Amino acid sequence: MATTMVFPSVAEVVKSPAFPTAVWQLEPHESGLLPVAAERGGPVNISWEVHGDGPVKLVLISGLGFFKTAYQRQTMYFGHVRGSEYSVLILDNRGMGGSDKPLMRYSTSEMARDILEVTDHLGWTAPRQLNVCGISMGGMIAQELACLAPERIGSLSLICTAACIENTTSFAENMVNRITMLLPKSLDRSIQYAARSIFPAEYLAEPDSATVPDKSVPRCKIPSGGYLKFKTNFERFAAQEITKQRDTGGFTKSGFLLQLIAAGWHHKSPGQLKELGDKVGRERILVLHGTDDGMISTPHGRKLIEYLQPGRGLIVDGLGHAPINERALWFNELLVAQCSLGVRLGHQKKDDEGT
Repeated sequence: MATTMVFPSVAEVVKSPAFPTAVWQLEPHESGLLPVAAERGGPVNISWEVHGDGPVKLVLISGLGFFKTAYQRQTMYFGHVRGSEYSVLILDNRGMGGSDKPLMRYSTSEMARDILEVTDHLGWTAPRQLNVCGISMGGMIAQELACLAPERIGSLSLICTAACIENTTSFAENMVNRITMLLPKSLDRSIQYAARSIFPAEYLAEPDSATVPDKSVPRCKIPSGGYLKFKTNFERFAAQEITKQRDTGGFTKSGFLLQLIAAGWHHKSPGQLKELGDKVGRERILVLHGTDDGMISTPHGRKLIEYLQPGRGLIVDGLGHAPINERALWFNELLVAQCSLGVRLGHQKKDDEGT
């Protein structure tokens, strides 16, 4: 009979020698604070970084309540270890991290327009140049971005996301519990709830599986004593959540709620998704969902696959809501394949047009 894991408290996690090294000091090749949305109720300043200076452009779009550092395993893999091959754009969506948090209605389409303005600023404007990956709410934003500029999409990876969130009791309960994450008195309970919803129980109990940076990683500041490992995967997740929520300027109640509204109101009809697939090219699209996703249930992924008919649709047994952490190497290799596909199809199109 399986035993229930006893989670360490916030106080215990903070005392871990690894706690100060939970967020990796990966130095971007470029960074800035770009005013966007001048004619859309702005300006809104968006905090962005580009890691790597390679020819393949990869855009990683954050989910609900994410800081851009949530992608640190992918940022290191693509933008540092393979930085001569890839240029990786990460950013804080409006409402989070270093970006502005205006008190106004947020939508996934407006956040997609924010990202397009950042790519324009970077000069990433060539046809089929953008390899776009979004997780959870980030996958919703990625759908909107692909609808806005399908001709610029080299590959599109929609991870643990939905065309729209069905208004079920389980989702309503989920959202209530997510909101409790904002209450300081419930920090222990809310982090534990989030962990159980995002990850399979077995993963949380396993030893810390992160491949931490060492001196071989270019452009990475190594702290005295190096980057340390936690006892379990839960402790690493909790440490990153604690660090984020202690940043009272970056993580605010209003910013979280405004992003939550955007995710809750996101909607793409079967007809809109068909048009997206037609214009982007279904062979360029990956949809990935797990059977153990406690945040956005598996039927959402199945419906997205049904409506989009992507070149690759994966429902993975035992996978939770965050493959970027849970199966980081496997996930990174999926993204390598997606980027390679985007580049290859781009070359084929040029060859076809040249004949």
